[in-house]
Amino acid sequence: MDSWVMFTRCMRTSLRNPDAIGAAIIVPAFLMWMFGAVFGNIIDVGDFNYVNFIVPGVIMQSLAQGSSAVAITVNNDMRKGIIDRFRSMPIAKSAVLVGHVFASVVRNSITTAIIIGVALLIGFRPEAGFIDWLIIAALLLLVINAITWLFVIAGLVAKSPEAAGTMLFPIFLLPFLSSGFAPTETMAPALRLFAEYQPMTPIIDALRALMLGLPLENSLLIAVLWSVGITVAAFILAVQLYSRKFK
Repeated sequence: MDSWVMFTRCMRTSLRNPDAIGAAIIVPAFLMWMFGAVFGNIIDVGDFNYVNFIVPGVIMQSLAQGSSAVAITVNNDMRKGIIDRFRSMPIAKSAVLVGHVFASVVRNSITTAIIIGVALLIGFRPEAGFIDWLIIAALLLLVINAITWLFVIAGLVAKSPEAAGTMLFPIFLLPFLSSGFAPTETMAPALRLFAEYQPMTPIIDALRALMLGLPLENSLLIAVLWSVGITVAAFILAVQLYSRKFK
């Protein structure tokens, strides 16, 4: 119940910021259009239609970008005194942070739907069945949770909202240094090694395989293990950091 109250508070805050809402809608849609419609005819990905190929990569890049808002809002809460009021209330310590994460899940789910909608308009043709889409949705929820908890940590440790929003900038780059926009086989050896062993690649490979009816191999299992591991570790660290600040 405490987390639900904090979630509704975060959602109301988001709705009062039309600039942020506009950016969350326009930027992902533009990215999908730019990579699909502009670069689709000049980049060779073998037998794949390029729009089909890049949808998972665009989704992951947009999720990383969209989750940065959590770092800013958490940092604002820590700096503006509202947390002191919450401390005087009989609520769970984790409720404030969980509310921010739930709100991020909703915002990023909407962003993902927009990306898929734009992709369909410019030629995306998925072959996923109903069960495949359920698995895709479950995997994306795991991934959003993992990324969001990392940004919660950034919001807790940063000295300012600006620093919080940019502290995890490398996460924005990981989809570009993965199999998201080009096959890893086409990369230089050192970059290919990094791309194949960083978490974004199995996540993107699993999403692509589910969307296009390709063999999953072990990508889904690895993606789930990465997502759950990051979520658990980041949640524990975030709650500890939050608790230490108010001892």
